[in-house]
Amino acid sequence: MTVSVFTLLYFSANSRNKSVPFIVPPKFHGRDWVGLQNGERIQEDSEPYIAPDFQPRSSFFSMGKKNSGAYVLGSINPALYKYPEDNEETDFPEGNIGRIWFAVEYEYETERLVVSLIKVRNLQFSSDSCNPFVKMHLLPDERRYLQSKTKRKTLNPQFDENFVFQVSGKTLHQRTLRFSVFHVDKIKKHHLLGQVLFPLKNENLTDDGKLVIWRDLEQENLEPPSEYGDIQFSLSYNDYLGRLTVVVLRAKGIQFQEDRGVVSSAYVKVSLMNHNRFIKSKKTAVVLGTPNPVYNETFSFKLEQIELDTASLSLSILQNTEGDKSNLLGRVVVGPFMYTRGRELEHWNEMLNKPKELVKRWHALSIST
Repeated sequence: MTVSVFTLLYFSANSRNKSVPFIVPPKFHGRDWVGLQNGERIQEDSEPYIAPDFQPRSSFFSMGKKNSGAYVLGSINPALYKYPEDNEETDFPEGNIGRIWFAVEYEYETERLVVSLIKVRNLQFSSDSCNPFVKMHLLPDERRYLQSKTKRKTLNPQFDENFVFQVSGKTLHQRTLRFSVFHVDKIKKHHLLGQVLFPLKNENLTDDGKLVIWRDLEQENLEPPSEYGDIQFSLSYNDYLGRLTVVVLRAKGIQFQEDRGVVSSAYVKVSLMNHNRFIKSKKTAVVLGTPNPVYNETFSFKLEQIELDTASLSLSILQNTEGDKSNLLGRVVVGPFMYTRGRELEHWNEMLNKPKELVKRWHALSIST
């Protein structure tokens, strides 16, 4: 005999004897059953966006340029996000200029990248009269962006806003999200406080639960690119394991050689040398269509401590061409006094003086061999 849930509830409520209370299953807690059709505006990649005649609700409008393929979706429900339980809001390293929390997911059926901007903490500003907001770019597109609301007089703004970028699944893993935090002053001038680059190539963007991610803000390198461009990477040496670690972060101002009919693309080749003898090399993935590629790839090499005075690292940026050939666009060598001077030698020595700590620097590329 089958008894419906509603019959059981009625019987339980009207019985003189106490019965086991009815409990809603946990997976239905916090569900928001309201649709997201209230003024939501979506633009296809192939056609320009045309503004409707009516005035949309204030929480559903695009802050970027027209034809951007990126739209504000609305405010988020923080209860739907899993916040890690730790001291991430109080444990800031020395020199920290701010920390940002966000979540990212991709809807393959609709080709929508949904970015949830949660909050920013510990902004470094001259006073509490900071008026912060966040701009979001989906690189390599520098022209189009989405922008959060401006928060008034706070160094710890809470945003809780959703944004949508329309992007093809075929190119998704070649894109990088850039979060730029600005302060706007009384004359509406914007001052950059810090930024975060978040490459999408190694991310699983379809996980359930929308786990919140946090990243520490970095200062923008305001120096103009050198003649052949610049590369940023981190070095670390673990003397206990005898392991040299290189994190290839990004490059800027790369001068591509003209190759008609072929999309410009570049990768980084990291080579370990010892006494000018080749030991081993590793390569990053290829990044297409931008002179400012973001890589964020980590490589490790076995290197004994007694070899630190005779070993060196060569980082070369190469352009893919037809016929599986590559053109050298620039390179830099870091190592001991035997091979390097100036900034490259300083980076190597700082790595040795800070064991097991990642030391990050920019270096100018050159064509010299």
